[in-house]
Amino acid sequence: MIRNTFLLTLLCIICYNVQAQEVWSLQKCIEHAQKNNLNLRQSEIAIQQAVINNKEDKFARYPNLNANINGGFNFGRTIDPTTNDFRNQRIGNSQVSISSGMNVYSGGRIKNSIEKSSLEIEAAKAEAQTMQNDIALQISSVYLNVLLAQEQVAIAQNQLKLTDTQLAQTDKRINAGVLPKNERLEILAQQARNQQNLVTAQNNVAINLVNLKNLLELDPAQDIRVEVPTDVIPSAEEILSLEEIYVQALDAQPSIKASELRMESAQLDIPIAESLGLPQIDLFAQINSNYANIPNFQNPKYFTQLDNNLGQTLGAQLSIPIYNRNRTKLAVERARLGVINAEVQNKQAKQALKADIQNAIASARAAKSQLAANQTALDAAKASYNNAQKMYELGAINTLEFTNSKGNLDAAELNVIQSKYDYVFRLKIIDFYLGKDLSIE
Repeated sequence: MIRNTFLLTLLCIICYNVQAQEVWSLQKCIEHAQKNNLNLRQSEIAIQQAVINNKEDKFARYPNLNANINGGFNFGRTIDPTTNDFRNQRIGNSQVSISSGMNVYSGGRIKNSIEKSSLEIEAAKAEAQTMQNDIALQISSVYLNVLLAQEQVAIAQNQLKLTDTQLAQTDKRINAGVLPKNERLEILAQQARNQQNLVTAQNNVAINLVNLKNLLELDPAQDIRVEVPTDVIPSAEEILSLEEIYVQALDAQPSIKASELRMESAQLDIPIAESLGLPQIDLFAQINSNYANIPNFQNPKYFTQLDNNLGQTLGAQLSIPIYNRNRTKLAVERARLGVINAEVQNKQAKQALKADIQNAIASARAAKSQLAANQTALDAAKASYNNAQKMYELGAINTLEFTNSKGNLDAAELNVIQSKYDYVFRLKIIDFYLGKDLSIE
């Protein structure tokens, strides 16, 4: 009764732990990382900063409005600010003014600055998308590693179970006098190796889950498990050529779009720099008034003086640069170098993309060939094991020979599993360059 109660309690605990584990699909992992990854949050801040810069450039078109109030005392011989008469005494005074100014023409500087900062917003968005894609690819890699490790655990458990069964059968045959006692020694050694393989596989699951949680910015102590697809089947479609993938990648990859936007932005620095040497026209307006408090003098009230002394100014100013220590020339040269640098970076980005795609295609084709070779080896290992099993049952081979055959089969199964996941991941990299969503079908 006590034993049954203990087993029931243990079963409840196990069921509770399984239910407590949160199941994460690949899509859920990617979406969570894109919302919570710290690097991505920094890229969002960069977008917001670019938006603020763009607003600042747009507001440069509008007039400003400023108010100024000051007051003080004049001592000795001074000018009465209300009458402009000289007086040799202390005079309290106050000035009030409201002024406004607006740029009418500045050589297209404001227009080009607005266009430049608008491009900077789009470039920041494209760079954020690039980071999102890179993180999605990292998560896909670790996610597949978790699935691979879990399959390795299942294989190791099955191997251990088969070895336990083989040991039990061997003991029966030893007890029946069919086999000598030393026949069980090799099986015991294989059993120990299988237990070690199982522990290693379980550790690999734990390590890869920790790596996944790190990418997701989750607490390492949080208990999660990944969603296991019905079967991870590599695509049977032919891998596209380099040019086919490259042409699509140029349109699909946000890193290339960001590079081209940065290049357009750099080109606008030239007319912005040239505008420093062009005339500038500004409109201005001002309303001002004065107040004075003269001792031993009948002073009108404060607001009466302000009303009486009210003055207005309206005008335009033309500024013509003549010589500014080669500031304009140097700014233009610097802008042109910036354009050249942006063009070089754009070419480098495209060259790097082509090289990465070429490597991805080569790796995918090699992984496909490796999977086919490993599958052929597995079929041969299965046939060899089935034959060895029959011969072992007939007593034609000893335990060591049979165990070696089983070990070859186990190794062949692991090789097929590893090469399958490697090939799937290589195909996902190609999908990544084609701009496809990363998923496991």
